[in-house]
Amino acid sequence: MSMKNKNQIILGTLLVVGSLLFVSTSFLQPKSAFKSYGLSDPSKVYALDIESQYVLAGETVFLDEPDLRERMDKELLVNTYWQSNMMLMIKRSNKYFPMIERILKEEGVPDDFKYLAVIESGLENVNSPAGAKGFWQILKTTGREMGLEVNSNVDERYHIENATRVACVYLKKAKKKLGSWTLAAASYNRGISGINRLLEKQQVETYYDLLLNRETKRYVFRVLAMKEILSNPAQYGFVFEAQDLYTEAPVYTVEVDTAITNIASFAKTMGVTYKQIKIHNPWLLQNHLNNKSRKLYHIKLPKAVAVGP
Repeated sequence: MSMKNKNQIILGTLLVVGSLLFVSTSFLQPKSAFKSYGLSDPSKVYALDIESQYVLAGETVFLDEPDLRERMDKELLVNTYWQSNMMLMIKRSNKYFPMIERILKEEGVPDDFKYLAVIESGLENVNSPAGAKGFWQILKTTGREMGLEVNSNVDERYHIENATRVACVYLKKAKKKLGSWTLAAASYNRGISGINRLLEKQQVETYYDLLLNRETKRYVFRVLAMKEILSNPAQYGFVFEAQDLYTEAPVYTVEVDTAITNIASFAKTMGVTYKQIKIHNPWLLQNHLNNKSRKLYHIKLPKAVAVGP
């Protein structure tokens, strides 16, 4: 065989092997789930700039002690670098904040308390081991004392609007008793009487001068950190577009002052599904509504969304 033919065979073999390698490695490359925003810098972990003061509910928080500065730094770091959770909070806040903001304004409670709901529940109707439930993590006894219906059939702690109003009543009561919105926020975790006893025992007047248990010690700074990051997400490295955020589905309400023997059947007569009823009315716990007292309930139903041509 001539040298020319040998070279041609070797070249052909190399081309075949190269093409096979290209094909096999192309199958190994996973499809990226990440959106591209033109960013090319590698991921790095940076220390954060901590301001000398922040504002919560119109009250200035001075970080003039190492203890206070470190507590704020911790909460900012934890939430900035727990990126998946923080991105969820950004998305959910776009969905639920407008409703919460409206009620806070109507009830005369500072807008910043919407961030308290974020740290309490992550803006979900969750249950705690202690039995607290809903966006505002209200205990059964507290909910009943403040006018919420709580039983095996209906639990209005899962009714976001009603629970938000109850939280507002509590916070205003705490502010009146304790003297500041910051202490009112802390009392949401420790209780009004609990905070008041600590103030008297330690002979101080502010949250920032109290020696506290670990959870209450973090509580107000968690609220502050959520406010800071959710108010300035790009500053903390969160990149998204408006279309990435969650939005509230359009609904309308129907009034019901009788029992509903079968909610699935009721949903069908209203042109929706059982699932849709439960998503928009999570306070309905069972597949029926007892309503022996003929109470007037407002049940949300999804509006039909027009589809393009």
